[in-house]
Amino acid sequence: MAIFDYQTAFSRNIGWVTEAEQLRLRETRVAIGGLGGVGGVHLLTLARLGIGEFSIADFDVFDIVNFNRQVGATTSTLGRAKIVVLEEMAREINPDVNIRVFPEGITQDCLDDFLDGVDVYVDGLDFFAFDARKMTFAACERKGIPVVTAAPLGLGVALLVFAPGGMSFEDYFGFAGCDEMEMAIRFLVGLSPAMLQRGYVADMSRINLAERRGPSSIAACQLCAGVAAIEALKLALGRKDIRLAPWGSQFDAYRMRYVRTWRPGGYRNPLQRLMRHLVKRQLHL
Repeated sequence: MAIFDYQTAFSRNIGWVTEAEQLRLRETRVAIGGLGGVGGVHLLTLARLGIGEFSIADFDVFDIVNFNRQVGATTSTLGRAKIVVLEEMAREINPDVNIRVFPEGITQDCLDDFLDGVDVYVDGLDFFAFDARKMTFAACERKGIPVVTAAPLGLGVALLVFAPGGMSFEDYFGFAGCDEMEMAIRFLVGLSPAMLQRGYVADMSRINLAERRGPSSIAACQLCAGVAAIEALKLALGRKDIRLAPWGSQFDAYRMRYVRTWRPGGYRNPLQRLMRHLVKRQLHL
């Protein structure tokens, strides 16, 4: 068996990054909250970019309903902890990787340790994990840690980046004082102001926010991983061409359309308020 060598393993990245930048990525720590549909593929994609340090958090185990979209879900991993399986997979890519694991998920007790020394946080939490998401984004804002969130909406990806100099998570989404249904609507519309995924849902009965369910696809999760990884790379290397919230982006592979949005005022923006109304009407809320 060949001996692992970092520079050889990731040499084909050179050209898109310099040799010096690749070594910087080796010293970069990325935190990923949640290792489900997007979180798991985020970890493996970033590991193949040569990110050398991770903090990962997840409390769940693999189930057969995960097979359609989660990279760690196979017949051999049923019932196994996602965090254990994904850590093993990342170490198969880079045996030298430094990984701190948080098997209880993101909690108030472990949040500071989870974000200790982190350069970029990549959001992989379940859509409805509003309490954990609010807590984590607020902590990142206090610590000056940039946040990348790439959501698999429809058969595409919606991207937002929160960092010093842009809007805060709360100012953009306006969750304060909202019940879970209102947060779900604000989160959905805030992530994808253009709502490119509207109009081609084959079976609307499969979408029920009150029951916390909706359709998903590995294709969308993989699109998210590519987009999020590049944003994380640019942030880690100090590249300048990053647009922060209230700027957002959405690419819909089904429609083969890309839209960049700008919503000053976030959830208060008249266009956002109108879109929330339209979504509620479509979902009969």
